[in-house]
Amino acid sequence: MDATKRLQSVDLHGFLQSLSADTLDRLYSHPAACIAVFRELPALDKHYVMRVLFSEQVVPEKMVQSWSTASQKSAHEQAVVHLQRLRIWFSEDLAGGHKGLSMSAVFRQGLRTALCGGGQAWFNPVPPAPDKHSRDISFLDTYAKERWEIILHFLVGSTVSDVSRKVMDLLQRASLIACDQPDSSATITAAGFQFLLMDTTAQVWYFMLYYFKAIESQGRDVVEVLTLLFSISFSTLGKDYPTDGLSPVQMEFLQDMREYGLVYQRKQKSKRYYPTRLAINFASGLHQSSQVPESEGFLVVETNYRIYAYTDSSLHIAIVALFAEMQYRLPSMAVGLLTRESVHEAFRNGITSEQILQFLKMYAHREMRKNTPAVPPSILDQVRLWQLERDRMRSSEGVLYNQFASAAEFQVLRDYASDIGVLVYANPAKRCVVVTTTGHKDVRAFWKQHKQK
Repeated sequence: MDATKRLQSVDLHGFLQSLSADTLDRLYSHPAACIAVFRELPALDKHYVMRVLFSEQVVPEKMVQSWSTASQKSAHEQAVVHLQRLRIWFSEDLAGGHKGLSMSAVFRQGLRTALCGGGQAWFNPVPPAPDKHSRDISFLDTYAKERWEIILHFLVGSTVSDVSRKVMDLLQRASLIACDQPDSSATITAAGFQFLLMDTTAQVWYFMLYYFKAIESQGRDVVEVLTLLFSISFSTLGKDYPTDGLSPVQMEFLQDMREYGLVYQRKQKSKRYYPTRLAINFASGLHQSSQVPESEGFLVVETNYRIYAYTDSSLHIAIVALFAEMQYRLPSMAVGLLTRESVHEAFRNGITSEQILQFLKMYAHREMRKNTPAVPPSILDQVRLWQLERDRMRSSEGVLYNQFASAAEFQVLRDYASDIGVLVYANPAKRCVVVTTTGHKDVRAFWKQHKQK
């Protein structure tokens, strides 16, 4: 992955648009999915949906246009296209050559049921007996944080955590880690470092997006998984729910969510589970935040390149260690040093200077935030200069052609390599040409034909 490329997180609607028409229709047959999709719609989209929710007639396009002002024409067009891509609205022909819009019957029925009640219960209507091992909200929050941080610890290469092979495969599939060899240790990528800069809700959504894609590639039913997750997102924090009625696919998904910290289940075969805040917030807060509350800032950066991390979080310290040389650690503080070697090591792992500086700014201590900028300008400039040092020269593999009999032969081969886009380097004085390894086969075949002529 290109180190300068920003991590693009797809929202709920972006993912749903990638699903097939049949999959979306099956998903909309579940009220929980319909209300989850509806509450993430922009305001104008919601307005249009509610205007036709209880009408089963085709609405002329001109009438829909009248529901917004002329100054909002662009927003109106975007809303209509957005609803059509989600298969909530369809375009239909009316008498006289006019166009109309109608709502999906499946989505209409599902949203009506979610808003007005009725239909089948989202969870088993028979409540389980009181749990003698009941868990309160404080326990669930701590449990979810610990389970999710295990994944983040593995991402930064911490030795205190271990994850399943399935989690490793998902991290690699999402390009958050890279493995040069099958048995080699994983290293964090530029995308992985950007992942660490997201808030927890955005991290969970990005991770689960690739989980859904993996399910599809394995031929498993993604609708059952999404339905369970959407239903859980409307559950009550601190309340337990029975596993009765879950399909085998959903039971397997429940165990995966247990590993990620989205649900708590005391034992794998327990007949009840507790959704955590990570699962409940899943379909209601999928937006990335680049701001960290002032109270959570813990970094003090000095002009002598020292970094003081006032935290007892081993995860935060492990992240700082990705680009700084850690010198010593106290019970509630760690000290690191920004050096040319430590920063260049981060660059080699795909982390960029702007990502390092963004992290230092995001987690700046509240006393540092009183300054503008929060990080000393000399540090900002030096980290960027270290990046420029690395970018001055770039290496690329190639195949060398030399010992041409004449300048004309040199020019023929050089021009051919340039025309097909495989020329890396050419020196007329020394009559040498370097082409890419992928283009070597074509150039060699051309040169043999040319020599025969």
